[in-house]
Amino acid sequence: MTTQSSTQSPFTSTQIDAVRTYIKKTWKTLTRSHAHLLQSAKDTKLEHKPGTPWIIYISPREDRANIQSVLEHALSPEEMQQIEIRTLPPEVEAITEHGLLYLPGSYVVPGGRFNEMYGWDSYFILLGLLQDEEWDLAQSQVDQLLYQVQHYGTILNSNRTYMLSRSQPPVLSLMVLAMFQHTQDEEWLKSTLPILEQFYYFWVVAPHLNPATGLSRYYALGEGPAPEVLFSERDEEGKSHYDRVKEYYQRFEIEDYDINLYYDRENDQLTDLFYKGDRTMRESGFDISNRFGPFSVDIIHYAPVCLNSLLYQMEQDLAQINDILGNEQLGQQWRDRADSRRNLIDLYLWDENQGLYLDYHFPTEKRRYYEFATTFYPLWMGMASETQAKSVAENLSLFEAPGGIFTSTRVTGNQWDAPFGWAPLTLIAVQGLHRYGYHQEGDRIARKFLAMIIKEFERRSILVEKYDVERCSANVSDEICFGYSSNEIGFGWTNGVILELLATLP
Repeated sequence: MTTQSSTQSPFTSTQIDAVRTYIKKTWKTLTRSHAHLLQSAKDTKLEHKPGTPWIIYISPREDRANIQSVLEHALSPEEMQQIEIRTLPPEVEAITEHGLLYLPGSYVVPGGRFNEMYGWDSYFILLGLLQDEEWDLAQSQVDQLLYQVQHYGTILNSNRTYMLSRSQPPVLSLMVLAMFQHTQDEEWLKSTLPILEQFYYFWVVAPHLNPATGLSRYYALGEGPAPEVLFSERDEEGKSHYDRVKEYYQRFEIEDYDINLYYDRENDQLTDLFYKGDRTMRESGFDISNRFGPFSVDIIHYAPVCLNSLLYQMEQDLAQINDILGNEQLGQQWRDRADSRRNLIDLYLWDENQGLYLDYHFPTEKRRYYEFATTFYPLWMGMASETQAKSVAENLSLFEAPGGIFTSTRVTGNQWDAPFGWAPLTLIAVQGLHRYGYHQEGDRIARKFLAMIIKEFERRSILVEKYDVERCSANVSDEICFGYSSNEIGFGWTNGVILELLATLP
């Protein structure tokens, strides 16, 4: 059987089977367990002195002697000599040597330089694991995130100590319900409820809450340059991302925000607030775009469409979980919260004139006219009205590309802007369109993306993190000027989205 996209790029069942086989094998190469601990501990994103052990940090709530014993059974004596187990200090700031944060079970990493567990990547990875009937690994993936909330205070950007001060887009309740749909284990579901509530409140109190609007924002808690950026995001001349940002500020006038907040021109220095915004942009998962002005450092002053859509979904999910467990009154309270958030999203984030959901700038009390594919989130979550969904669908041409969905409508040299496209945003757009009956449009986007993936897979025999969806190419490094320009191989969420899209296509 041959399926054709609207660009007449055929892909056959044989081609799809080859991709499926690659993905099935890749789950194993991307899995990290106690047996892989030394492999997990190694981190190319930070400097490491040769001959010194890799540090594994454990939660103060854990029994250090017990974990030492568990690891000695899983690793060889030679491997144990190459790691050092430490207990996390009470204050994150007290950590002078960074390391891997211990997780008790197996998990899937994205791949390449991302050799640790990531927050929102894990949702799309989970979808793939469930489609591939990797039930035990899927369960463990969710359980490790629940463990993070219990032992590290929230779901982390990733399980490294330098990520302890920032989270990632909240998709935990979606993962819990996806897992429950398979297991129907009500005891386990009940055990997740207090953990989900703890994670929810992380996002709806200060500093993540903006009291003036009642909406939430991203806001990383750490200070100063992100350690992994200082060391690993360097170009051929040895300049870091921050060096390139300063050069940009020197050369160009910035109209999107008050440059003096973020750059001291006289001393050619980035300010403390710049680094706060930079870390916060990384918490959002969209690193880097110009969505919130150049390098998105003004993100701390915005209510984003994506975050508030996910919190709406979390409120709906907590209502559903309480209903399942027989707590109908509590379920209604969560539904009321969701209804209230939807009203606030309509008030602040929906733009009738543009027919798009846009991010809201607190200081100016205005929406920012920067078209971004997160406009599909409210459709994905089912909170848009039929009229709103119709307007967004009518604006599909802004984002539709030969290879799927443009991340934004602007070319900026950043990887989360045009001409680049990413698997998660493609799936969100497709499922959002499907949810409101725009099946032809959703299927067309899905087929375009799959046709591009298959073409590039046949050329390179690998799946990667991101694609140029204008040229339908995985060769993106020369086009990316800021942040890291590599295109990582693996790749966890690309794999998951491919399997999910294949399952939704007729």
